[in-house]
Amino acid sequence: MHPFELSLTEAARAVRARELSPVELTESVLARVAAVEGRLGAYVTVAADTALAAAVRAEREISESGQRGPLHGIPMALKDLIDAEGLPTTASSHVRAGHVAERDSGVAERLRAAGAVLLGKTHTHEFAYGLITPQTNNAWDHGRVAGGSSGGSAVAVAAGGATFAMGTDTGGSVRVPAALNGVVGLKPTYGLVPRTGVTSLSWSLDHVGPLTRTVRDAELVLSATAGHDPRDPASVPGPVPDRFPGGDLRGLRVGVPRNYYFDRVAPEVEESVRGAIERLAELGAELVDVEIPMARHIQAVQWGLMVPEATAYHERSLRATPDLYAADVRVLLEAGALTSAGDYLRAQRARTMMREAWARMLDGVDVLAAPTVPMTAAEAGRETVEWADGTTESVSDAYVRLCAPANITGVPALTLPVGHDRAGLPIGMQLMARPFCDAAVLRVGRAYEESVTGAGRLAPLAA
Repeated sequence: MHPFELSLTEAARAVRARELSPVELTESVLARVAAVEGRLGAYVTVAADTALAAAVRAEREISESGQRGPLHGIPMALKDLIDAEGLPTTASSHVRAGHVAERDSGVAERLRAAGAVLLGKTHTHEFAYGLITPQTNNAWDHGRVAGGSSGGSAVAVAAGGATFAMGTDTGGSVRVPAALNGVVGLKPTYGLVPRTGVTSLSWSLDHVGPLTRTVRDAELVLSATAGHDPRDPASVPGPVPDRFPGGDLRGLRVGVPRNYYFDRVAPEVEESVRGAIERLAELGAELVDVEIPMARHIQAVQWGLMVPEATAYHERSLRATPDLYAADVRVLLEAGALTSAGDYLRAQRARTMMREAWARMLDGVDVLAAPTVPMTAAEAGRETVEWADGTTESVSDAYVRLCAPANITGVPALTLPVGHDRAGLPIGMQLMARPFCDAAVLRVGRAYEESVTGAGRLAPLAA
């Protein structure tokens, strides 16, 4: 096995046992990037020289003082919205061409303190305003979309081009590409991981979270990045998960939605996710039917919040350099200018009602289990999907539909692979829980993952 094939947990164990050095691991991952990047387009910037220098430093530190923690000497990547001192943060946009970060973001600062080795920046759908990431190809089928907006991060992890990566999630932008590329993606509770130094799409919906090969890997990254940051107004000085109990799921109640989450879902996705839910029952969980509240308002609230907030963020640059934006993003930003203050306030009021309704629903269960996205990776260039009930939906609307509730309510949401369709494309299951119960979704996800074979494997088409 090549070092780039190791999960974060495996690599950390090998580094700690002095069976693998950070330099050997980083060299292996960089060689992997060089081998597959031409087909995948995951990276905007590869900082090979500085990564190797950081690996040498980590190796020396470990030799002299021991491993600082499980991320010490581990190569990783940041989505190109997340500042790292001295590296460009372009948001994959001509609007930000030439912009170089003067200081670390809160997340980069914490990862650097943990001893992680930064490989570079991964592509995002421009300013995170899309669910495709057109610059990047799916790791399992290069003719299909990577998903977005953290498509580069998901593909890098799925292909072995990063041991783990960080993304952002405003309407599913960690979970969608994670599901489409067969990796684990975590959107933590709103405010748990700071967004200081992270380019915003929609301030009240934005989250930062990891993309990893396994659920245990995600636990390790969350422990290193979570915690209060007074520089982020949304950061909450709440409990930081640092213990993630494993074992069976006896006594745990898993909610299974009667509505919304299995509506307009591809049959193979439904079959795989329901099969995974039955596996949770075999592990001891009690399955409880639940009704998703205010379901018909979810997409309207998501767009009613996101569109005007994004336009407000881009107001000056949209006036100054409108032609530098990609056409799809520019249309959305211009549409946001037409949203009235009354409409925005109504969306905020509906969000408050939805949060309260979800809190009541989640009081009856420990975790909610559902599909992450209603279909697997679409062919590049495909714009719409036709469902069995005769309705037509845009690909982007389909991908955001099942992820949006966790952004609106701020609850933690984890996606993990639970199967493949007939074309061999990955299928993801999403787990959600009450705010600051991130440990609960990780516990259930890890229990499922440890009960199946093949967890954490690389995408075969990227080999």
